[in-house]
Amino acid sequence: MPLGSTHDRITLWTAPSITLAAGLLGNSTTIALSVGSAYLFSGLMFSGDLDTRSRQYQRWLFLRWIWLPYRKWMRHRSFWSHGPILGTVVRVLYLSLWVGGFGLLWAWLGSLWGWWMWQPWVWRSDLWQLLQVHGELLFWIGMGLELGSMNHSLSDWMISGWKRWRKRRQSQISAGRLSYRR
Repeated sequence: MPLGSTHDRITLWTAPSITLAAGLLGNSTTIALSVGSAYLFSGLMFSGDLDTRSRQYQRWLFLRWIWLPYRKWMRHRSFWSHGPILGTVVRVLYLSLWVGGFGLLWAWLGSLWGWWMWQPWVWRSDLWQLLQVHGELLFWIGMGLELGSMNHSLSDWMISGWKRWRKRRQSQISAGRLSYRR
């Protein structure tokens, strides 16, 4: 399995090409920046390694405690944490529960203390309207999150496979089954 610094380097080196490709495909600077930002966020802070004491987990600083239940429920490298599409969807839904919970708490505290100035915005927000107006951009942000997650998972699988192959090769060479003579 690659080190956290390896994952970070891969993410940082591939981010410009992902951003450029998204900008060309979406024909928009906004889309390019949205995908690039989501890709960096996903690779550096939102990867499947949030189920361990990883660099991504440490980067959440004083908010890392919200990932403790996730770490307890997820087995490392399971399909639910590292799987294509599903791993990202699970993390987005998990984080959405926390954000929604904090929003409800904030609304409840606001109603207790009479913070009525912002409440019409909270109660009039309509998810369907949000999806209609910003659906395409949300799709591209989701693509950026998934690409960052897949970058992480693919590097895990490829480097782990290469290490297993190299270990097998070294054991074959040391056992004398392979020689470099022709």
